[in-house]
Amino acid sequence: MDHSKHEHGITDEHGDHKDQHQEHHAGHDHSGHGGHDHHHHGNFKELFLKSLPLGIIIMLLSPMAGFDLPFQFTFPYSDIVVAILSTILIIYGGRPFYQGAVDEFKQKEPGMMALVSLGLSVSYLYSIYTVIASYVTVEQIMDFFFEFASLLLIMLLGHWIEMKAIGEAGDAQEELAKLVPKDAHVVLDDDSIETRPVADLKVGDLIRVQAGENVPADGTIERGESRVNEALLTGESKAVKKGPGDEVIGGSTNGEGVLYIKVLETGDKSFISQVQDLISQAQSQPSRAENIAQKVAGWLFYIAVTAALIAFVVWTLIADIPTAVKFAITTLVIACPHALGLAIPLVTARSTSLGASHGLLVKDREALEIAQDADVMILDKTGTLTTGEFKVLDVKLLNEKYTKEEIISLLAGIEGGSSHPIAQSIISFADQEGISPVSFDSIDVISGAGVEGKANGHQYQLISQKAYGRNLDIDIPKGATLSVLVENDDAIGAVALGDELKATSKELIEALKNNNIEPIMATGDNEKAAQGAAEDLGIEYRSNQSPQDKYELVKTLKEEGKKVIMVGDGVNDAPSLALADVGIAVGAGTQVTLDSADVILTQSDPGDIESFIELAHKTTSKMKQNLFWGAGYNFIAIPLAAGILAPFGFTLSPAVGAILMSVSTVLVAINAILLRLDPKK
Repeated sequence: MDHSKHEHGITDEHGDHKDQHQEHHAGHDHSGHGGHDHHHHGNFKELFLKSLPLGIIIMLLSPMAGFDLPFQFTFPYSDIVVAILSTILIIYGGRPFYQGAVDEFKQKEPGMMALVSLGLSVSYLYSIYTVIASYVTVEQIMDFFFEFASLLLIMLLGHWIEMKAIGEAGDAQEELAKLVPKDAHVVLDDDSIETRPVADLKVGDLIRVQAGENVPADGTIERGESRVNEALLTGESKAVKKGPGDEVIGGSTNGEGVLYIKVLETGDKSFISQVQDLISQAQSQPSRAENIAQKVAGWLFYIAVTAALIAFVVWTLIADIPTAVKFAITTLVIACPHALGLAIPLVTARSTSLGASHGLLVKDREALEIAQDADVMILDKTGTLTTGEFKVLDVKLLNEKYTKEEIISLLAGIEGGSSHPIAQSIISFADQEGISPVSFDSIDVISGAGVEGKANGHQYQLISQKAYGRNLDIDIPKGATLSVLVENDDAIGAVALGDELKATSKELIEALKNNNIEPIMATGDNEKAAQGAAEDLGIEYRSNQSPQDKYELVKTLKEEGKKVIMVGDGVNDAPSLALADVGIAVGAGTQVTLDSADVILTQSDPGDIESFIELAHKTTSKMKQNLFWGAGYNFIAIPLAAGILAPFGFTLSPAVGAILMSVSTVLVAINAILLRLDPKK
């Protein structure tokens, strides 16, 4: 789990993880369309609960739209009492809205907070004017203290509900943080146990993790065996069997037995920290759709103010000033650039968090928008579509001087000094057959061809069929790679090896075709091996592909005007991953700092690729729904608030306008929360 090769990755780019994590939880920054960081602009729950008694008293002492309600009462100078209470209420309860408005104007992007502040100010100042006028001129003018108080209370309540919904829409970082225990049990030199804060752990410490406990830090198992659940970290739903030498991730759950783990990574370099930073990075990058939505949200402020002024002038001319003020206030508070401004960020926050919980780490949010319009997906073969674990499919006897058992013994002997997967599969096969390897006196590598060695006075070679250079008239399994055992230039045996297709590969190919994405397999394997796998999957293929060949393939397809997704190894395929419209690195495990990829899959399961495509489609669909609601709501609500249907007896009060505005944002948040992903595993 050595992250040293990736020190230039996210942790350096995004600074101290702790600070960044706190910044994230300070609230989503939606400045320009009504940003309201709940740490800077007050706790809306506390503000609402403390403002509620004051607001109720004001509404009990104030007529609604000039009409006394059955539960209301007045007494001498009660209007002055109401004016004083309203002043206290606007200073205390209105503080977050005015602070938000100041922030918006500083950034030259007035939005929802500015509109709400204008509505509150107009209703409050006009009502104060009516009280003063009633004592100066003895003329009774209808005030809006009832509307002012109800408007402010509804806005506080709406924002409290909204902040809660926004938090639920996509805060995987907090969920990940909860996985790491606060304390760790450190094994000291005398084998005693010391409980120490996780923040004080150092690389090299030996920690003990009991059954049912969460692992405090990334490390390797020194002693003990268990089944470890990493579902919330990598998306792997089944508990994985782990033993000495195996890696474990901080935050995973030890299912059974006691594990002694040597700490490898802590703090910013831990897997959880890097995933949190990836999520934060993705959520802080505005996508194309979000940029458009934010521009429209910015225009809404000016549209709403203009509509309010027009409503005020028109209703002053055809009715009276109190009526005009009511329609102007309602128009200001009903417009909701916030619903439009949050339409995209909430969905992407939810989708990136949802993806992370399934082992799909989205580094670039635009990848979700681009992927659902992709034309072609280029897939590596070994390790992506196939298991990457070579198996001996068949052994052929080509010389009657030898028995099949002797050929297997020679094959195992000549590969005895190699750690290559093919060599290990041959050695494993011989062991399963109960055949001991021949002891070779010397073994040497033949560059680009195979190996050679000497045993019992005979010279042997195990080389590729291409290196052998002669046609062997033998039948081998489809898709197999053939290696030839040669003695003194004569073929005496051959071994056919192959890796199997993964269980979910065919489902992935079917899903791609159903989404009109053409799958192309590009592999470094030979023609026969590539052809066999491609025929089984029913897809187009390119064999003998070097990393440069794959790069050229991506380039050619892009020049043809196609949107290309490249799926491959994050290191060897880095150039083509970077060039593709969307680069997906598979099987990254805990190495999540790959710079070349837009999306990182911690597992190598083709089902995860299918899940990403599904996530892209569902994300785009939710974006469109939220944009339609956010834009459509404002298109209908503003004219209604301005009194366009008043001649037909339909009007909206400021309080109703405030309710509709709050509901519109909450609906957008709820729609984002409803985004779900079914893992294809």
